[in-house]
Amino acid sequence: MFVPTRMFFTKGVGRHKDYLASFELALRDAGIEMCNLVTVSSIYPPECKRISKEEGLKALKPGQITFCVMARNATNEPNRLIAASIGVAIPADKKTYGYLSEHHPYGETEKVAGDYAEDLAATMLATTLGVEFNPDLDWNERENIYKMSGKIVNSFNITQSAEGNKNGLWTTVVAASILLP
Repeated sequence: MFVPTRMFFTKGVGRHKDYLASFELALRDAGIEMCNLVTVSSIYPPECKRISKEEGLKALKPGQITFCVMARNATNEPNRLIAASIGVAIPADKKTYGYLSEHHPYGETEKVAGDYAEDLAATMLATTLGVEFNPDLDWNERENIYKMSGKIVNSFNITQSAEGNKNGLWTTVVAASILLP
């Protein structure tokens, strides 16, 4: 059984005439191109420590199978706005799991996409923990309710946005959480 004990977050953007090459360049920009990435669903493991990207990259070995939660998006439409975002919600009780969410929109700024992903992760965690809230409130109001409940200690996002290349090259954005033993 593999339960991650450490996690780091990264993001990147790549541009190339070929779709796959632009994805590779986005992974390079994020620093994770040397891994065989396996995407998993969106649970922040209990007692998992967030580490820096620099510390996490040092733990990776070329070719290793690496579990991640990844959001990605791509376009070859000139000037089309794309984003990839991972939202994170961590419970106050370290023995309880948290949530990660993936969001990969078109036409949203980095801030809007990041807020949406963070809201989604926090809402999933809040419903799991039984935090009462009105889903019609905006994110800032719900965020205060979540944190004031004492059950959610932290929420954040990592988001990469970009505009499609003006000459029609493929533009790819990625945001990822990398899970480590």
